[in-house]
Amino acid sequence: MENKNKKSSLFSYFSYLYFAVVFLMSAYITYKNLALGIGSFLVLIVLVLIYINKKKTDLKRWRDRVQSASFNFSNLTKRSLLNLPIPLCILEMDGTISWANKYFDLMVGLEEGSTSIGDNLEDIVGEITLRKVLDESKIMEDEFIYKDRSYTLRYCFTKTDDKSQTGPEFRIVMYWLDHTDLDQLRIELDNNQPAIMVIEIDGYDDVIKSTPEDNQSLIRVDIEKIISKLEDETEGQIEKLANDKYVLFTNKMAIKKLEKCKFPILDEAREIDRDNSLPVSLSVGVGYDGKTIEETGKFASGAIDMVLGRGGDQVAVKNGDGYNFFGGKSKGFERKTKVKSRLIGHAFREIVSQSDDILIMGHHYPDMDAMGAAVGVFDICKSYGKKAHIVLDEVNEAVEIFVNRVKEEQYFKDIFISHERAIDMCKSKTLVVVVDTHRPSYTECQKLLNLSNRVVVIDHHRRGVEYINETILLFHEIYVSSTCEMVTELIQYTDFDIKIHKLTAEGLLGGIYLDTKNFEFKTGVRTFEAASYLRNLGAETLSVKKFFNSYAEDFLVKAEIIQRTEIVKERICISYARAEIDNINIIIAKAADELLNIKNIEASFVLGMRGDTVFISARSLGDINVHILMEKIGGGGHIDIAGAQLKDVSLSQAYNMVKDIIEEYLEEEEK
Repeated sequence: MENKNKKSSLFSYFSYLYFAVVFLMSAYITYKNLALGIGSFLVLIVLVLIYINKKKTDLKRWRDRVQSASFNFSNLTKRSLLNLPIPLCILEMDGTISWANKYFDLMVGLEEGSTSIGDNLEDIVGEITLRKVLDESKIMEDEFIYKDRSYTLRYCFTKTDDKSQTGPEFRIVMYWLDHTDLDQLRIELDNNQPAIMVIEIDGYDDVIKSTPEDNQSLIRVDIEKIISKLEDETEGQIEKLANDKYVLFTNKMAIKKLEKCKFPILDEAREIDRDNSLPVSLSVGVGYDGKTIEETGKFASGAIDMVLGRGGDQVAVKNGDGYNFFGGKSKGFERKTKVKSRLIGHAFREIVSQSDDILIMGHHYPDMDAMGAAVGVFDICKSYGKKAHIVLDEVNEAVEIFVNRVKEEQYFKDIFISHERAIDMCKSKTLVVVVDTHRPSYTECQKLLNLSNRVVVIDHHRRGVEYINETILLFHEIYVSSTCEMVTELIQYTDFDIKIHKLTAEGLLGGIYLDTKNFEFKTGVRTFEAASYLRNLGAETLSVKKFFNSYAEDFLVKAEIIQRTEIVKERICISYARAEIDNINIIIAKAADELLNIKNIEASFVLGMRGDTVFISARSLGDINVHILMEKIGGGGHIDIAGAQLKDVSLSQAYNMVKDIIEEYLEEEEK
């Protein structure tokens, strides 16, 4: 168009030049010959008239064409709006409908031939906010539900061109974009996303062996029935990988239904009774919402690993947002085989032999289980001819007596080092051994985990969402009483003659003594075997008992805690300590143990504060899983012994948080 205008302008310039040349030639001819000159001027006048007439004709033709095009465009627009397959209405500023197409009238339920013009929009569709269109002064979008259908309202206000009209100068144009079917399609596609479920029968061989021979085939059939039932309910496909392992391929919607009813297959498995002395329980890992099938499979694999690390008898559901857990009510049972301890012991020996620098650490505010295990690992390394150090910045009352005795022994010279020195020593090939925790944020010095590429974890706590995943060796047994029991087995069942100091043996026995609460909780055959082995190494029970001596002030604080105890539903005790003392975490743990001696009490929770941290100790007789409860506020532990540490909250706030999760748990249990 621009080129065309340029050409037209250029043509006009040439025309003017042409007429000028003709005029000059005519003047010259007149000068030479008057008669001939007059004839030339007459010809020039005729040419000018013809040119002007042509210009007028072209201009009229162009105007007619523009008017015709404008008229056609206006009619086309009107027909398009009338037949636009999208509900459209034009509103006055008070919401009165000044115009609407037929699809809008059909949307609001008017019969053919009827019109909504003149009605107020709010009288038809209900309350709708138009104010923000005026406030924003621009095209707006909003979501609106009408007659169970979802719409995106796209609207704006516009100024009318007709100045002669007496009504308002502004109108609101509103498009109703129906996306209900699209939303439903998206939901269906999302629900049909693939989901993978891995099912393992906990201790399958042990369960079968605990069943009378005549009933062993029956219990196998019972297990197969509940697995087949799950396949039918989910409309999935089951693949049996082994006698104790299955994989179910289904979809996300089926998993969501199971989540709503909290995976009843767990209870169905526990109800199997064929005179088996060990209960049937399942470990289930579920993955969905992966970007690919491979990622979904990794989610399921990670979920089953998480469940096994938490003790089994539960479901872990993993997606891009994290984990959800269901079940976890059973206590589990002791594994009697020592094969794993032997294999781990051999692997640990090889790793230590290949290391020059070895750093050992437990968790913040270490107890006797963490410190006893750390000294035990130190002696193992020493027996292999390697020098090791235990990372410890501050000594709390829980380990004060034991640590002081260790420092007094020449055998343990320079055993303890500070965080600063450990960080200076730690290189990428330095061996870092973590004991009594698997959570990075709980370790004595988390920075060491980032500096070293060689990390070994030895722990007995139920696996939490946060864990050290970059390890060259993981010794994780949740069925044992303590980390000290695990370290004792590494010493006991290795094929190498490890020399253990008498004080080391007492530290290991002290850790077992602490976590079993004087051999009352989580005490299996292997626990007594480990204790007997340590006793043979020279550990004296009286010396061990002295590790736990307390000050008189501690008894007074504990008495105050017990005195202000609140009992919830005659089943659970909850209390707190007002005093802020250095060893408050030790005192509340002892108070929680003491509260379990109250008749009919199944669990206890005691809180105490030091600095900006609230410490929570939770204890149970086994029927209530305190690990799950503490996990809800960022803690963890075992089914019968657990705890949590909350920062930047008041004692009263923490108390209410704990009370809320207790009441929530009891309400769910009653359903």
